[in-house]
This record gives sequence, C-alpha cells and structure tokens, in this order.
Amino acid sequence: MKTDQLTSSQEDNKLNELLSKFDEAVRLLMQSPDFSKAAELPQVLDTARLVLLQDGGCEALEKRTQAYEQAGVFLGSDWETPQYLVPTLTPFALKSADANVVVIEALSELRLLSVAKGEHAHSLVSAEHAHHYLTQVMAINLWLLFLPPSEAERETQGQLATIPRQLFQHLAERIGYEHIVDQLIDEIWRILKQRPIQVDAIKQMITQIALCQANPAIDLGASGQGADRLVSSLYGPTQACREDPGVDIYRDRLERMDQAALQAESTGFARAMHDTGLVSPYHAVLLRYLLEEGDHLVSEALGLSSTGRDCLLCYRELVHALIRSGVYPATSQAVYGLALMLERGILYQPPVAPAMWRQLNLPLSEWAQSRLNMAYGESVSARARLIEGVLCMLGLPLGVGQGNNPTCQSARALSMWAYNDPDYLLQMVAWAARDDEIVMHFEGQAISSMASLSGVATALPMDLDPVSLIVVPHLDRIYAEMGRRCIGREGDPHRWVNPEFHGWWSGRGFRINVDVATGQLFEVDDFVRHFFACYHPYYNGNQPLIHPQPAGIAVTDSAARFIGWHAITILRVSLDPTDVMRVYFYNPNNDSGQDWGDGAIVSTSGNGERFGEASLTFERFASRLYIYHYDPLERGELVSVTSDELENVKHYLHRSWGASRLPPAELQADQGPSAPPDLG
Repeated sequence: MKTDQLTSSQEDNKLNELLSKFDEAVRLLMQSPDFSKAAELPQVLDTARLVLLQDGGCEALEKRTQAYEQAGVFLGSDWETPQYLVPTLTPFALKSADANVVVIEALSELRLLSVAKGEHAHSLVSAEHAHHYLTQVMAINLWLLFLPPSEAERETQGQLATIPRQLFQHLAERIGYEHIVDQLIDEIWRILKQRPIQVDAIKQMITQIALCQANPAIDLGASGQGADRLVSSLYGPTQACREDPGVDIYRDRLERMDQAALQAESTGFARAMHDTGLVSPYHAVLLRYLLEEGDHLVSEALGLSSTGRDCLLCYRELVHALIRSGVYPATSQAVYGLALMLERGILYQPPVAPAMWRQLNLPLSEWAQSRLNMAYGESVSARARLIEGVLCMLGLPLGVGQGNNPTCQSARALSMWAYNDPDYLLQMVAWAARDDEIVMHFEGQAISSMASLSGVATALPMDLDPVSLIVVPHLDRIYAEMGRRCIGREGDPHRWVNPEFHGWWSGRGFRINVDVATGQLFEVDDFVRHFFACYHPYYNGNQPLIHPQPAGIAVTDSAARFIGWHAITILRVSLDPTDVMRVYFYNPNNDSGQDWGDGAIVSTSGNGERFGEASLTFERFASRLYIYHYDPLERGELVSVTSDELENVKHYLHRSWGASRLPPAELQADQGPSAPPDLG
C-alpha cells in the first residue's frame, strides 16, 4: 500500500513538474512577438507531449486551453480557425509520425472540449458547434476508445500512439462515455433525416460502429442497440448479402436467382435506401445486373412510384446509359440520386434530357479530372464520379452543402438551380468541367471566372460533392467580382448582385434592416411589416411562394450572440401539423439543425419539413432575418399586420443579435460591426 501511495505521489510530482515547465513555456510564447513565436513554439509542444503521456495530463491541459491559445500555439496553422476544421482529417493527424502534429491536434481537441463544456466562450466557434465537431471526431476515431495500438502504429509512432488514446478516453469521460455510441447513432439519424448529398463521413461513422460490434474484444454494453439498421443498410440490406460477402460473390449469386428472388432483392434494397438515404455498394451491383432483366425490376430496385416509373419508361435509353456510366459500387449514391430525379419528373422539361445526354459524353478538362481524382481517388473514372454528383444534385437539390468554406452564396446558387432550373445547372457543369471557365453577366457586362480576381474562399475547397468541387471555384470568383463592381454604391451590394447571380426569379425588390455604414438597426418596423405583407399567407392574399428567394440571416449561437451573416433560401411559408405558421428554408451550412438561442431552435424534421428543409416559426425566423428580396409589383397589406406580431419579432431581435445594434436613441450601447458584403 505504501509503495502504491509513493508511486502515485511520484507521478503527481512528475506531472506538476512538467506542468510548471509547460506554463513557463507558454508564458515565454505569450511574451514573444508574432515574428519570433516560431522559435518558442517547439518548447511548448515538446513539454505538452510529455504532459499528455501522464495520467491526468489531458485534464490539466484542458484547464489551460485559453492560456495556450492566446499565447499563439495555433498561430499561422490550420488549427488557428477551428470553425473550418474537418473531422474526417483527424485520423491522419492522430496517426502521424510527427510528434508536433499529434500534439497540436490533441491541444486543439482539448480547446474545443473546453468550449463545448461552456468553460469559456470562443470568438470563432460556438459551444454547440464544438460539441458537434467532437461527436463526429469520436465517431470517426471510435477505434481509439476500444483498441490498443496496432503493430503499424507502434512501428511508426512508438510511445506517441498513447497520446490519442489518452485524449479520447478523456473526451469520452467528459462528454459521457457510457452514452457515446448511442449519441453517435442519434447524431447519424439526425443528419440522415436531412438527406445530404455527401454521406462519406456518415458511412465512416457507421463502419466504425460495425467494426466495434464485430470485435469480440469490445464490449459496448447496452449501447449501440439502434445501430443494426444503419449497419445493415450499407453491408447487408437483403438476405443474399446479409453476411457482407463482397461484391464479386454477390454478383455470382445474382446469376443463379430466378425472377421471384430478384424481385425480393430489388424490394429489399429500395426499402433500405429510401429509409436511410444511404445506398449499399451491393445495390449498385444489382441495378447494373437488372438492366438485362427488365425495366419492371429496375423500377422496383429504384423504389419508384407511378411518376418515377412513367419517367423511366419514357426515357428508358437515357436512364440505362446513366446507370452504365455512373452507377458502380464506388459511386453507389448515384442510385438514390437517380431514383429521386425520376420521381421529380424533371426529364419531362424539354432541355433536361438532351443536357443529360451531353453530360454522359462530356469531355473533362485536365483540371477537372485532377480535382475529382484528388478528392475521390481513382477507383472509378472522373466522368463517372461527376455523373454521380449530377444525379445526386438533381435528385437532392436541398442536400447541397458548402463544406467548411465561406462559399454559402455559391452553394445556394447550385441548390437553387438544381431545384428550380435544372438545365441551367447542367449548362454550368458543362462549362466548368469542359471549358474551365464560366461566363455570367452583371448588368449587361460579361464576367469570366478565369478573368476575375480571387473569390471569397482563400483556397480551393476540397470537401465538396463532385459538382460543387468543379463549379464552386468559378462561381466564387464571379460572385466576388460582382460585389467588387458594386463598390461605391450606397447600401448593401446584394441588392444588385443576388438577382444577377441567382436568376431572374430573384425579386428585384430588396429590404435590409441594418445600416451598412454603421452596423446599427434601422427601419425595423417597415422591414418586418413588409416581410409579413410579402411572405405571410394571411397578409399576402394566401399567395404561395412561387420561386425560391435568396435571403440573409444573422446567425446566432445558443446564447443568442451574433456569429455572422449567412446566405439561405426561403422555400415556402405554410402551416405546420400543429397549425403554426412556419418558414421553410434551405441552409447550405451542411447541418441545418441548430440552436440560435432564445428559443429559436431550427427544426429539420417533425414539423412538416421535406427532406433538406429547415424551419422556424414565422416570427422567430423574421427576428433573425437581415435581408430579403420580393417582387415590388406584388404587395400585401402593410397596415393589417398587428402590433402584437410586430412587437414579438422586435422583442426576439433585440434580445439576440440586435442587442448591440440599437440606435443610441433606443439604447446606449456599443455599435456592432457593419454588415460585410459577403454573407458566407
């Protein structure tokens, strides 16, 4: 007993000694000017590595996150901007043989843990964003919780392999170890209900859960009971592939099946796909095989209604060509995109089918091919990968995400075109992928994406779906150039840019409730009354919204504090199942389920939302609205908006992002920053 106590005391003394050295190294880093911090940083990281190897080291460093971040540990690195960190990249950092990379990744996770637990507010990332990020990181790296270092890790990392495991044990304990798998499963289902185009990260999470379930050395206890449906949707949706035999064996099994068995397989795959939004690689194998078996089985495997079946039969040769060219085990999500595209019936629009034939034979530029291969690998051709992207975007126009990039305007444009003008989207894809150039017009003047200066994004985005990967860099430069051509005009440039950038259906009428020069609120009453008159069915003659309209919101965190300006699309306004008027909108920010504080919790399911839609009650939405467009020739009755409705919206606004933007006559407060020209 005395020996154990002595050993424990020695370990505590060693940790305290290392922490003293760490604190001193951080102090020296803090005192150093920016240009010489690089000389002091190695001492901080080396001491942190030794601390992380000790029991209690993670807890001790978590308490010091503010100190070492303010000192400049992350200065000049990818970790300096935590809002742009990508969870799927963490395995590469944590497996690195470079000790500094492993340590700085660990310090970054501890910083986000501190933010997620509310121990301090961060200027760049909210508590809910930090928690969401850590949940994804833990899902992707679930093996670190349960498995010892592999031989490869021991060879490449040595003792360094201990640090990620110490870190993840600490993360699990702080977030709630006993419920972590259940939380991950709930998180996966929550995201899947939004039907995103990009599901690779979700598939990685499900794969990690499946590996843990299959490993007898791992005891998940009572956790993970809801995972079977997710795992089976990818690895065994039907009886013939229940044990995940591999695509070659499955293909052999198909050749021995009769019509009844193929019918059962088709029905099983379609049910699993439409239930989850995920497509098994086996489904792609089946669909390609069924091309020779009859269109009734193809229709069954796609899970089509009468609308989709009619579209399939009318455009049979085109659909078959799309399957042959774009549906492979590596591009299996194309099956879901194809099914939903047929259900939308957009092939009946005269330009769409010819444009799809062009897409099938489109020669890709070297730049487009290299971008697609770099992002997705070369297991299938770049052309097949782009066809998958086109099918998914046309089938899931509200599933487009901007990734971790300030390009919400471009993502919104792609979504709007896929939703409202699919042949225009296909034209954009052809120009970008074939010609490496897009030309748009602004007030009669041509703007070339290749002749324009830099866009909003400072680097080429890579974490995007195939269509966005090719088109967004061009749109981003054009959008920025349109903004530059508005320099010197009074007011917000989106008044002129949005209709030219997004399309003729964007209303030429424009309202803003922030003075661009000062950042203060102004003309709020008129802004709100006019929004009710244009968009609320009770005040606009019960006229449904015909075309999706661009709008800008002031995003707030769960404490209702202002985070930034953001571009969204208003899709429709209607009563929800409980007869409450709601605004249904598209948010390009990857995950629409957010808590904006003061009761403004954005819903993505359960309140009448269609796949990909987010919604808020009308008054809550209006309180976060910053700009909107409308048709100036269609006006509602301004005078009929009740004072109670007006005051409710103003109440929510003044308690959130407008708190520091009230004019001095209303509130003696610091003025907020002016509205920037970008809503990304």
